[in-house]
Amino acid sequence: MLLFTHARHSILLVLLPALALLGLVQPAQADPTDIAAASRSVVRVVLVRNGWTGVSMLGHGSGFAIAPDLILTNAHVVEDARNDGKVVIGVIPSQGRDSYPARIVAYSPANDLALLQLGNHATLPPLTLFPGAVPDGMQVAAVGYPGNVDAAQGLNVGDMVTPQDTVKTYGQVSAGRSARQFDTILHTAQLGAGNSGGPLLDTCGRVLGINSFGTVSNNGTDSSFFFAISMRELQPFLKNARVMPHLASLPCTSIADLDRADSQRAADDKVREAAAIAARSAAKEHAFDKARHDAELDVLAERDNGLAIAALLSVLAIGAATFVFLQWQRGKTTAPRVGAGLVVILVIGAGFAWVLRPSLSAIDERAKDHIAEAQASGAPAHDDEPGAIASNPPAGPNKLICVLDPTRSRVTVSDINDVPLQWSASGCVNGKTQYGLAQDGWSRVLVPNGEDTIAVTHYDPDTHAYTVERFLMGIDDMNRARAERGKISYPTCGASADLARQLGTAQTAIKSLLPAEPNERMRYTCQTAR
Repeated sequence: MLLFTHARHSILLVLLPALALLGLVQPAQADPTDIAAASRSVVRVVLVRNGWTGVSMLGHGSGFAIAPDLILTNAHVVEDARNDGKVVIGVIPSQGRDSYPARIVAYSPANDLALLQLGNHATLPPLTLFPGAVPDGMQVAAVGYPGNVDAAQGLNVGDMVTPQDTVKTYGQVSAGRSARQFDTILHTAQLGAGNSGGPLLDTCGRVLGINSFGTVSNNGTDSSFFFAISMRELQPFLKNARVMPHLASLPCTSIADLDRADSQRAADDKVREAAAIAARSAAKEHAFDKARHDAELDVLAERDNGLAIAALLSVLAIGAATFVFLQWQRGKTTAPRVGAGLVVILVIGAGFAWVLRPSLSAIDERAKDHIAEAQASGAPAHDDEPGAIASNPPAGPNKLICVLDPTRSRVTVSDINDVPLQWSASGCVNGKTQYGLAQDGWSRVLVPNGEDTIAVTHYDPDTHAYTVERFLMGIDDMNRARAERGKISYPTCGASADLARQLGTAQTAIKSLLPAEPNERMRYTCQTAR
């Protein structure tokens, strides 16, 4: 249902297919990449009647995948199919070539919600729900299939049952006002005929609510506002239907914001590193100055001691020589011979004392000896000195546990769990996956067959940093990536350095197909498992 407000303050209930776009709004600064990725999960829901006059389309709305084979939409979109057995529900995805039949498995007109089960073994990428608070002024995007755009393009019925790109509009939340029938989010992202059942998304592409109805005036001069069914209605509905949707409640941070924060962190680290180097240099200079001063005092003291000893021995030698001379004049022979020997010894000793004094050039060598003695006695060595032991040694073959750093991560579709990782120097991870080595370090590009998501994982053994970047891709891009993956010859785990580099080079062909920014980036810090 769509609620319109007239300029004369009268209220009229009409179906959403009667709504046309009114006015323009300033686009909110949502991330186009994330909105486009979320649009993969948005579908057109059509109602077709098989009558005696042939097949005719009754109308259409929008919906989105909440599980690979389950579609959420509005109850009023599929109401005619519930009451008429000749009406068939069809689901047309936004990409690919297939369309799918669907049946109603849960229906709640009280809050305008319905759940459809897809047939023909269909699988679609489900959207993630955001269960947190929706603040006033929050930027939002509405995705769906407004009928007036189809009409303006001149699409016929055949076109409308063929996969078509969705239409995306942007606006803001106007909190504080809700519908009387059920809890809703009031917003300004423009809706049109056929938008019923489509998602209202945050800037990370997570579902905030389901678009249901809006306002319009008789003369078209009033501003248009629109209502989306909130999570307070949606979560109990899914719980009663025994559906467990994927939830993500971390704040929505853009990749650009993360890059800026990382750049600032790197700049701060450089400043701290420069300050630490300067401090260590100053400390080393101070230590050397002190050691040189101590060495200078030691050398000067030894020189003075040597001079004093030489002088003392010289005085004793003069005294002994005088004694020998007096004894010789008196005619004595024994005492002069002993005294002469003593004089010779004293003179030689004085000479040795003089010659063996340390020279002034020994001060620098003595200073180095003082520093070596200080280090040998247990004084801490600096990290940039030879023989210093790193405080964070490189990871060895031990098992690691990698823990998410939410301040450096953007998580939109993944669960938050610790990641066990065992790294070897050859780039072998967990004993089974060989990483490639390229200019950006060690990485592995994962291109699965069962989902439209490419993951690029990095590990830096020097910093123990593990990073996962996910790119939500379209079908055509995924097929191209799978074709490139088929050309790669993956080496066994523990391959040689040359094979690891060959793998790193081969993976660049897939990386070149990726968007400039990932939809999700998760950074982990790894530590030895206990």
